[in-house]
Amino acid sequence: MSTEISLQNLASPSARPCVGLIAGPTASGKSDIALSLARALESSGRRAVIVNADSAQLYSDLPVLSAAPSAPEQAEIPHRLYGAWDGAQSCSAADWATRARDEIAAAHGAGAVPILVGGTGLYLRTLLYGIAPVPDIAPEVREAVRAMPVGTAHEELARLDPERAAALHANDTTRVHRALEVVRSTGQTLAHWQQRLEGGIGETIRLAPLILLPDRDWLYERCDRRFGLMVQQGALAEVEALLARGLDPALPVMRAIGVASLAAHLRGDMTLAEAIADGAQTTRQYAKRQYTWFRHQPPTDWPRSSDTNVSLKSHFDILFHH
Repeated sequence: MSTEISLQNLASPSARPCVGLIAGPTASGKSDIALSLARALESSGRRAVIVNADSAQLYSDLPVLSAAPSAPEQAEIPHRLYGAWDGAQSCSAADWATRARDEIAAAHGAGAVPILVGGTGLYLRTLLYGIAPVPDIAPEVREAVRAMPVGTAHEELARLDPERAAALHANDTTRVHRALEVVRSTGQTLAHWQQRLEGGIGETIRLAPLILLPDRDWLYERCDRRFGLMVQQGALAEVEALLARGLDPALPVMRAIGVASLAAHLRGDMTLAEAIADGAQTTRQYAKRQYTWFRHQPPTDWPRSSDTNVSLKSHFDILFHH
């Protein structure tokens, strides 16, 4: 963060620069509300910048399949970190948070109000509260751990970090391997590092958050309808072009929601109707996980709204008058 913002942090919270935040599950209407808020701010004489916090919309390969704002919308209001990464690059939560901090500082420096919008909870948590400063894992340790069957890895984790092992399901391959490689490589448990979070901006800004939690049936129907529209609007061609690049299947862009379903159709393993149904179901499942996360994980004093027709002036009063 800039020196100016750090100094403001020493003053009362009301003196800190403001940041808007609109979060919630996919298809909940976040982008539309963010654009409406930005327009309202501009009409009141405030400048606004929309900053992406969606892990799929980061990649330039999938603007349609990730439901990124349209080119006219991005031309009307400045949008940042949309399509900012090539699919061959992997963007971690820490990578995104570094760029987001810079964009927020630049907006404040230009006298604009930054509005974070997205559904990737880990990204938002990393930006606001920081990230555990885990040293780089020794390559030989990572290779050895990830070659282990998850059951064997969990048994060793129970010996080296019994508290973490007890908290994880024995078949949770990703988290078990991560916890084990950390303690093997650093000599300290993951909890040790997580207690030393660094880089969060939550204490240097005045946040105006809104969590969208619309009716589930409405949300799931919207997921279904939107996936079909994406295919009509060019999502299939996006996936075809992505597959033609021959990228590592483990890259985040290759695991974006809908890619596997449409790739199956392009391989001849599914009809287009089956791929659309599969993609819609995958989207609904993802939305369900996000819904649960945003219902329980953010601070209890963050406003939750089941109504997508929110009163912008009411919810985001400090952005208009700060």
